[in-house]
Amino acid sequence: MQQIEKTRCEAVLVEDAEPIRMMGFPVLEALPSRGIVYQRVDPFILLHEARIRAADMTDIDTKHPHRGFDNIWYILEGIASTGHTTGPDGAIERAHLPEGGLLALRTGRGAWHAESIGKDEIEAGKLDAEFRSVIFWVNLARKDKDVEPTALVLPPNEIPERSEGDATIRVLVGEGSPVELGTPGLVFDVQLPDGGDVELPVPSGHNGFAYVLDGEASFGSNAGRATPPQLVLLGRGDSLTVADAAPGTRFLLMAGLPIGEIPIWNGPFVD
Repeated sequence: MQQIEKTRCEAVLVEDAEPIRMMGFPVLEALPSRGIVYQRVDPFILLHEARIRAADMTDIDTKHPHRGFDNIWYILEGIASTGHTTGPDGAIERAHLPEGGLLALRTGRGAWHAESIGKDEIEAGKLDAEFRSVIFWVNLARKDKDVEPTALVLPPNEIPERSEGDATIRVLVGEGSPVELGTPGLVFDVQLPDGGDVELPVPSGHNGFAYVLDGEASFGSNAGRATPPQLVLLGRGDSLTVADAAPGTRFLLMAGLPIGEIPIWNGPFVD
């Protein structure tokens, strides 16, 4: 039987996330990128990382509308609560997300989101509660932008987990996960508690990148070194090698089949 040799991706570019402010809060923005054209990360539109305390949310209304994409919110540390208008007749459904939990919101033709972030924690008197999270937006094809908005809350114990090399991998999107994007893709939370090496699949023809959350490691066949908060753009291939990771290294691996349509930004709407 003929063996098919893997083509390992290179780290084409290592870029720092940009510190910005969003709704008054400090945020790290890895996407949109200053140095990477959208076609290289299509279908991923936005990637933000933030740390927020419940006390900072008191008397702040963060409710805002979205349209035209999948909005994935993943809690890295702590606990958080929020709301979104995906109930009957647009009623607000609240979501409580513990550490490791995930909210997948398909905004479709339009939904209000982030209603009273931290409301549950504030009402419980947990003003010192802090959460660290990432939010990423994934484009929908124009033919799908008018779908009914939906939400899926995935508790930590329902996120598939496996071991690979020296890593533990949580499959946020991909085989075994109920979260589906509007185009084939995968999103892995990769953790190397003792450091070491791992090789991960990147489907052929997909755009891919890694975003470093903690620690440091060498990415790709050319061993591009990256630390937080850096994004590592991957070249073409069907696997990513990560080597010489420091203990406690953690990163997100994201890959998706390009939709091939340039998004039209209208503030929180993506047409």
